[in-house]
Amino acid sequence: MVHDDKFLRDAAFNLFVAGRDTITSALTWFFWLVATHPLVEAKILEEIEKVFAAGVGEKHEILGMEDVKKLVYLHGALCEGLRLFPPVPIERKQSLKRDTLPSGHYVNPNSIILLFTYAMGRFKEIWGKDCLEFKPERWISEKGETIHVPSYKFISFNAGPRTCLGKDLSFLQMKMVASTLLRNYRIQVVENHPTIPAHSIVLLMKHGLKVMITKRQF
Repeated sequence: MVHDDKFLRDAAFNLFVAGRDTITSALTWFFWLVATHPLVEAKILEEIEKVFAAGVGEKHEILGMEDVKKLVYLHGALCEGLRLFPPVPIERKQSLKRDTLPSGHYVNPNSIILLFTYAMGRFKEIWGKDCLEFKPERWISEKGETIHVPSYKFISFNAGPRTCLGKDLSFLQMKMVASTLLRNYRIQVVENHPTIPAHSIVLLMKHGLKVMITKRQF
């Protein structure tokens, strides 16, 4: 398949720029969740230290691309944060022609369908009775491996032919940033700081995330 220069330019632009605000949103909510769930933080730190203890981090202050693939619990915590606080809380679709949804419902041409991904991540019919809990373990199997969840259920990166091209790159970036910051610093949310979602296309915090950062002692 041959693509013209415009297509390649647009694809590269999408990879480098489109993830800026969404990764910002994902990491902001992730650090707030970790800071307010000390048991989860302890498990993430334990996993990070195991990877460093294996020798992969002796000459480096951050984990590399292959190293972060071993951070299964951190991956689960990131997925859980994306489930509860998807960077794009509403997805808009429009049909070009008449179609039929898997549910059997008909869709007429030019119909607009809104998917509330924020709400879908909190449906107990989809995620169970503990759907409102921040629980990274739901993404980990009994063997300690990452559980594959279909994209039509975990829709933070869209699904099907519209799946985000930068999904793997986003996880790589988030894991490297999260593991580096959490290993070196303790993050504490300032008491009584309001944590409210902003009404925007990207799910940012209305008042930002105000924290106290303390250097960890090894």
